[in-house]
Amino acid sequence: GVLDFRRFVLLFTHRFSDRIRFVSELELEHAFVEGLEDAGEIELEQAYVDFLLSRSFNVRAGMVLIPVGIINERHEPPVYYGVERPLVDTVLVPTTWFEAGAGVHGELGRGWRYRAYVISPLNAARFSPEEGVREARQKGSETNAGRVAATGRVEYLGLRGLTAGASFWAGDSGFEFRPVFDVPVRLLSADARYSRRGMEFRAEFVDISISNADQLNGALTRRIGVDPNIGEGMRGGLLEASHRFYSNPRLGEIGAFVRYDKANTQARMPAGAVPLPEFNRDAFVVGATYWPDPDIAVKMDYVIARNRSSV
Repeated sequence: GVLDFRRFVLLFTHRFSDRIRFVSELELEHAFVEGLEDAGEIELEQAYVDFLLSRSFNVRAGMVLIPVGIINERHEPPVYYGVERPLVDTVLVPTTWFEAGAGVHGELGRGWRYRAYVISPLNAARFSPEEGVREARQKGSETNAGRVAATGRVEYLGLRGLTAGASFWAGDSGFEFRPVFDVPVRLLSADARYSRRGMEFRAEFVDISISNADQLNGALTRRIGVDPNIGEGMRGGLLEASHRFYSNPRLGEIGAFVRYDKANTQARMPAGAVPLPEFNRDAFVVGATYWPDPDIAVKMDYVIARNRSSV
């Protein structure tokens, strides 16, 4: 049996004026950090200044959350079901994904809003078939920004109970290799949430393409002595249904959910490379959450996690 104080999060905001505000989020994982040991980490997941110019156009700069998928920008436990985040929002969208950058955001027309940033790129030298692009995040720490990346999201909220969004991330990630060669990465995602009378449905799809994956595998083989077998395409998604079946002003709310979640980090391979079935993963999850307060969640779930390997 293992007990772990998984996360401790501090949120700090300040409004300098009606036009300028500051937002930050500091997170300590696994209770403490000791030297270079793998005992925990402290992350500055958000720290940006907003210059609020108008409803349709505002400027943001600092440490920002990448606007991809359902959970990354709203990643605290009370806002999603399940003790752990879904596979697609862990392996494919490496929640919590944040980088240093700047950009614009606002609302357009009836029910439309957008966010777009120029940010630090991923580091292709840290790609892996097991964790996808997760370890490639630079996290705003003396990042290499010789070639910046771009990311953005458009959302539609014009229908009652519906939030539908499409996101992208694009950038070259081969800056660490000598001689430098391009490793263009493109991520596209689409998601939707619909809630009505305590019922909620969620769907999300993510596709990642990595150009020159064969050249990347060759460079990493020369560096570490083993072919990492990184795919040129990663893909996954989820379907989730939930119902808040109990609500009491004094006692809080109770909801139950069921989710199917899939992530394949070797969905497409370079010519001549063979995908390994253990990296084609899925999970079936059922569980419940009790909210004594909207900002407090007590969770439990049962997970059947599988991959396509016969071993």
